[in-house]
Amino acid sequence: MKACYMTDSGRVRSHNEDSVTILRNESNEYLLIVADGMGGHRKGEVASSIAVSHLGKRFNETPSIGSKLDAVNWLNDNVNEINKEILEYGEENIDSKGLGTTVVVALYTKNYLIFGNIGDSSGFVLKSNKLHKVTHDHTLVNLLVDAGNLTEEEAKNHPKKNVLMKALGAAEKVDLDIFDIVEMDFDAIMLCSDGLTNMLTEEQIEKVLIDPELTAEEKVEKLIRKCNARGGNDNISVAYLVRNGD
Repeated sequence: MKACYMTDSGRVRSHNEDSVTILRNESNEYLLIVADGMGGHRKGEVASSIAVSHLGKRFNETPSIGSKLDAVNWLNDNVNEINKEILEYGEENIDSKGLGTTVVVALYTKNYLIFGNIGDSSGFVLKSNKLHKVTHDHTLVNLLVDAGNLTEEEAKNHPKKNVLMKALGAAEKVDLDIFDIVEMDFDAIMLCSDGLTNMLTEEQIEKVLIDPELTAEEKVEKLIRKCNARGGNDNISVAYLVRNGD
């Protein structure tokens, strides 16, 4: 396995509200996390850090996640704890109104791969040199597309395409969307914040990831450079895990 993760503030934002990590436990299970924070007075990074730190701590304390059902329950339980922690932080800090974060996770073991997400950070698998998006963004435009009120093409440049319908810290109760990868013949896993997907198309991302001349780290670095070359309008975070090295 080859793992690489990076985050960059981009060229417009004065600070970075993203958090990202890849962890491996003693059972050789992998947890990938990307969280994209939001909120005034630099509190977005507090929310994303709470999400990543909480999940990371729990994962490091767990010798093995167990079965797929155990993994789903583990993710749901921890995400609800994180949501409560973010809400409590907002209540205790009067300058933190609007504190919240997206989160996308991938949990990979020898027996299964599952993704979970809330918000518009994305999860992908790379299979036979083709990039496949696994997660579904919780945005207003996606809701309108699903309802038949917008086309996919109209959604791409819609002025409200970044309006979130779900985020950690936005409501008392949250539901994590879970995606089960049934066919385990994928080559790599990638998670990212919308700072990547808003600047590059899936085809442009795929072209970088399938380049045989680049290492995993060089691919992630190149994706971030490309975003910044196109304006770097947002923070950019990528977590990339390749099976069987690179």
